[in-house]
Amino acid sequence: MGNGKTPRPISVALKVLVVAAIVIATGLAIAQDQETVELRSAVAVDDAGAADYLSALVAADLVTGNAYDVLVNGDQVFPAMLEAIDTARERVSFETYVYEKGQVADWFTAALERAAQRGVDVRVIVDSVGASKMEDGHLERLRAAGCHVVSFNPSQWYGLEELNYRTHRKILVVDGTIGFTGGVGVADFWIGDAQDADHWRDTHVRMRGPIVRLLEAAFYENFIEGEMTVTPTLSEPVTVEGSDDRSMLVRSAPSGGATDLKRLYLLAIAMARRSVVITSPYFLTDESTMWAFEDAVKRGVKLRILVESDITDQKAVKYASREAYEKLLELGIEIHEYTQTMMHAKTVVVDGILSIFGSANFDNRSLELNDELNIAVFSRSVAGRFLEDFERDLKSAHRLELQAWRARPRLQQIHEHFWSYFGEVF
Repeated sequence: MGNGKTPRPISVALKVLVVAAIVIATGLAIAQDQETVELRSAVAVDDAGAADYLSALVAADLVTGNAYDVLVNGDQVFPAMLEAIDTARERVSFETYVYEKGQVADWFTAALERAAQRGVDVRVIVDSVGASKMEDGHLERLRAAGCHVVSFNPSQWYGLEELNYRTHRKILVVDGTIGFTGGVGVADFWIGDAQDADHWRDTHVRMRGPIVRLLEAAFYENFIEGEMTVTPTLSEPVTVEGSDDRSMLVRSAPSGGATDLKRLYLLAIAMARRSVVITSPYFLTDESTMWAFEDAVKRGVKLRILVESDITDQKAVKYASREAYEKLLELGIEIHEYTQTMMHAKTVVVDGILSIFGSANFDNRSLELNDELNIAVFSRSVAGRFLEDFERDLKSAHRLELQAWRARPRLQQIHEHFWSYFGEVF
C-alpha cells in the first residue's frame, strides 16, 4: 500500500541539467587523447635531408619552386583575395569556416557572384556551424549566379560526434595558379590593421607555384562530401624562378590518435636545435605537446610563445589555456600575451629555417578534431619574414613572469582549473 502521496515529478530544470551533463561527458570522452605521442628527430632542421625526412614522416608531397607573400591583417589580406577573384578566368575554389553578415561578406559575395556571372566555375564551401550567421540571401545570390555551394556537415542536435566534426580550413585558389591560406575568414572584425580591440591581428599568405595544386586538392577533399557529382580540376604545376623553398602541405581530419598535422608540429619541435617561435590563439597543451616542449628545453632550445590576452572571443578557452602557463614558465619558456587586440595568427618558426602556417591553432580541436591544413616551408627568407612580424608583435605584448603569475588572483586560478577539463573539446 502507498502512503497516499503523489510522487513529485522531476523538474524540467533538473532534467535539462542531467541531459547537459550527459552531453558534456560524452563530448569529453569523444575528444580525449587516445594516446600520448613522444617524438624525437634523427635529423636537425638545418640538415641537408631534413625536408625529405619530415615530408616522408607526415605523408606529404615535397615540392619546390614556390613564392610566398605574407599578408598582415585585413588591409592587406582582403584586397589581395578580392583582386584574385576579380581576375579569375576559369575557376575559383573557396573554402572558409566563418562567413558572417557584414561588409566583408558583402565584398566576397559580390566578387564570387561577378565571377560566376562571367562564366567562371565558382565552387564554395562554408562550414555549417562557422557560417551559421551567414545571411540566407547571400546563399541565394551565389546559387542564382551559378556558384556551386556546399554547406559542410550540417548536423542535428542528436548527432554530437558529427556536430564536433568541422572544417576550419581557409582556402582560396584562383585558376589553379594563385592560392591563399591562413587565419582570416569572412567577418568584419578582420577589417583594418588591428587598430583597436574590435579588429583582429591575423596573418594570411598568398602563394604561387606547385604548392597551389596541393592546396586546391585539399579543397576537393571537402567539396566531394557535398552530396553532388564532382569532377576535380587541377592545373599543371608551374614553378617560380629564383625561389629557395622546399615545401609541403599537411592536412588533418578527426583521428583516434595523432594526425599528420599533429605529427608535423611534434616533429618540427623535435628537429629544433636552437629556437622555436610559436604564435597561436587558443593555445592548449596536452601530454604529447608538453613532453615535446620539455624535451626541447633539455636540448637547450629557446622557446617563445605569443598568444592572445584577455581580449579574446573565447574566454573559457583562454582560462583553459592558462592552466599550463605555470609549468611552461617553470621550464624557462617565454609566454607573451598580445594586448592590443585579439591575436589570431597561426605560425611556427624553427631555427630560422622551417616555417609552418595555415588554419590550425595549437590546440586539440585543430590537431585532432577539425579538418585543417598547414603549409610547412624550408626557406630562410620566408622564416625571416615571419620572425620580423613576431618581433614587431612582441612590442604590443606583455611578457609573463613566473613569480607574478603565481601571485595571480585565486578566483582566476579556479576558473583556469575548471575550464582546463574542457581543453580537449575547445
